[in-house]
Amino acid sequence: MIHILIVDNHPIVRKGLELFLNSKSDLKVVGSLNSGIEIFEFIRRNEVDVIISEIDLPELNGITALRAVKKENKSINVLMFSHQPEEIYAISTIKAGASGYLNKIASVEVIEEAVRKINNGDVYLSEKMEKHLHYEDTRKSRSRLFKKLSTREVEVLKLLSIGRKNKEIAEELDINEKTVSTYKARLFKKLNVNNIVDLIHQAKHHNLA
Repeated sequence: MIHILIVDNHPIVRKGLELFLNSKSDLKVVGSLNSGIEIFEFIRRNEVDVIISEIDLPELNGITALRAVKKENKSINVLMFSHQPEEIYAISTIKAGASGYLNKIASVEVIEEAVRKINNGDVYLSEKMEKHLHYEDTRKSRSRLFKKLSTREVEVLKLLSIGRKNKEIAEELDINEKTVSTYKARLFKKLNVNNIVDLIHQAKHHNLA
């Protein structure tokens, strides 16, 4: 049984969600609140697996409540369910600790799917926002990789990727061959590979070459 808490300042939204979710044999709405401040006392006294919460709440907004909830109750998964545009809020709420974000135009079937998915420990976003999140993560991983490599290591990597031999790299960069070998060894270690083919593949995968 998945125990669900609904937090929204519109009674019709709370009632509609409650009626639909309770119609499923393994879903149970255990509470229905109209403000963020009420969440903390409720989850201290009741078993809650998933919270469905609006962002715009009286007394305490949903994102502030989310951070506080996740700090004390890491096992509770929070689905932000808001009229606010996902392009602005989806990624930021996920970073704040939410397990999913849905705009209120979503169908009840999508809400059910999201609840089940986040209860299993996954993240739920619309297809458009999934792509955006993946792009952000990829961009950041590339950025971190660039920071790990020195300027000279990047130069050596680029020359290796276009087929230059150690001697040619040494001449082009005005360093000796032994130094080139040292840079290659560092690149193998930093990019976690053990041969030149995998090194070049990793470089191209991360747009470093």
